[in-house]
Amino acid sequence: MKSIALALLLASAPALAFAQQGQPGAHFVENWDLDGNGSVSLEEAVERRGDVFTTFDADEDGFLDDAEYTLFDEARATDMEGQGGHGQGNMQNAAEGMEKALNDVDGDGKVSRDEFIGQAEVWITSMDLDKDGVITTKDFAMRRGMGEGQGKKANN
Repeated sequence: MKSIALALLLASAPALAFAQQGQPGAHFVENWDLDGNGSVSLEEAVERRGDVFTTFDADEDGFLDDAEYTLFDEARATDMEGQGGHGQGNMQNAAEGMEKALNDVDGDGKVSRDEFIGQAEVWITSMDLDKDGVITTKDFAMRRGMGEGQGKKANN
């Protein structure tokens, strides 16, 4: 039930004007920017990942097992339907950062709350292409390896 609620919350979130304009990464920023300042900090990612974990830990045992992770993956897929560029460029980094393979740090087949939250820094770092410490839509419009001042746009 919690997973359905989160999926509906995420799917109903597209309210920001820039998201409706199809700006790359707008949907991500919209869902993860808790203070509404247009950027996602590591602290926001940690908090939000904790919320996501709690939502999908259906049996409340402190782990996401295969069945719970499957529901999580399905909710993410539903949320991303109709979001252009998913699976390309930095959206691929965003998606990969939520995959079980990255988050099951100890390889035991399930993801603990500590593992899931602990991977927030790796995840944010992988998406922070301009290396300013936060994720903005600008990070989604850049090519990997391009710095902030270089202004190269991604082809996604």
